[in-house]
Amino acid sequence: MIASERGEVGLAAGIALLRDGASAMDAVEAAIRIVESNEADHFVGVGGLPNLLGEVELDASIMDGATRRAGAVGAVKGFPHPISIARAVCEQLPQHLLLVGAGAEQFADEVGIERGETLTDEALQMWRDGLSPAGLERAGQLQGAGEVAYRQQALDRLRAMSPPDGPWGTVNVIGLDAAGNLAVGVSTSGYPWKYPGRVGDSALIGSGNYCDNSVGGAACTGRGELAIRGNTARSVLQGLAAGHDPVKACCEALAETLAMPDQFRAPLQALCLTPDGRHGGAATRAGSTYGVMTASDHDFRIVQRGQV
Repeated sequence: MIASERGEVGLAAGIALLRDGASAMDAVEAAIRIVESNEADHFVGVGGLPNLLGEVELDASIMDGATRRAGAVGAVKGFPHPISIARAVCEQLPQHLLLVGAGAEQFADEVGIERGETLTDEALQMWRDGLSPAGLERAGQLQGAGEVAYRQQALDRLRAMSPPDGPWGTVNVIGLDAAGNLAVGVSTSGYPWKYPGRVGDSALIGSGNYCDNSVGGAACTGRGELAIRGNTARSVLQGLAAGHDPVKACCEALAETLAMPDQFRAPLQALCLTPDGRHGGAATRAGSTYGVMTASDHDFRIVQRGQV
């Protein structure tokens, strides 16, 4: 199994299932649920950073490489584990693929997925601090002018709304089971200060998630709007199908997005795993990594991504 930054906390749980003969879908869902429960991770699940109105909206998707069936949800509130709702869509509502907002929440209630609080005090304070003058200055130093422009737009919109009183990133997990089946799961709270109802690449098959047993599985983190415009996860698989190694396939897919104009440009990352167990990742920023763990490992290891 492989996972994007901070997703490594769930790898041991996923690998334990794979050792016991579970499917890649089971292992990927279990690994992501661990990440979604981690209150110290402010970019996924419980503790995710809120939108413009101070509400946490979550997106997720999961895809089965054996059948290329998938499920996804967007803008879900009040459910700590959107990955489980996405899987339920895939398996219990096969006439559809993507549910958003109140419809996704109604379906989750119908199938018995647990509700729970997702906004923590720490995340709310980070939400407030991130739009302060000091927060804007730090954003410029760490993430560049595009991030500052994004937050300034958020401030402008907040002034037009009634705000409440008082390095983000998606998680990717890709698994390969003993039967040779791949699965990809993606979960996120999306951009902090996003416009209510915004859905990013994490819920969109082909953009933030794609999986096909004959080629591989791929997923993205970072600037989701670019991944949507570039259909980046599918582009990674096209590179693999053309014979590129995993790192090159990720690099070429990301390079395509660099030519797109984007006033709010921020880093974008891609990750992939092949049916024969090769893996790789790439990023448009230096120092990006991902986690790897196999059935014979006692712990995960961290691997450097290629840089575009």
